Amino acid sequence: MFTRSELEIKTIQELRDLCRRYGIKPTGNPGYKTSFITSLMAFPYLALQQMKENRGLKPPSFANFQSFACGLDEMGIPTDEQSALIRITMEGRKMSYPERYEQSQLMNLYKAKLLLEQLIDLLNQ
Repeated sequence: MFTRSELEIKTIQELRDLCRRYGIKPTGNPGYKTSFITSLMAFPYLALQQMKENRGLKPPSFANFQSFACGLDEMGIPTDEQSALIRITMEGRKMSYPERYEQSQLMNLYKAKLLLEQLIDLLNQ
């Protein structure tokens, strides 16, 4: 990500600002440029290593991944009438009360279904 020569020409303040920008702590004494440079050069590789070790952000287990797919299957697909209501809702049209609340629920359920489909697609990559 960063090269040593790219970082060596920066001042301590510029290095400190880079560390703050990415949320990285300097290794060792923050009075030396090397502390910042070491951290800035190492963090991308450390982040990937931590993921491989299942620390921090990690992919879900196969069983949990199957649960997402089961949830998606359980949600079903909208009927023709539900699809029509979703389309007209996306155009900004609202039903009168109290049906507006249920219209909103249908729309939220549809959005959740789309997001769940995106989640499964992203995890399959």
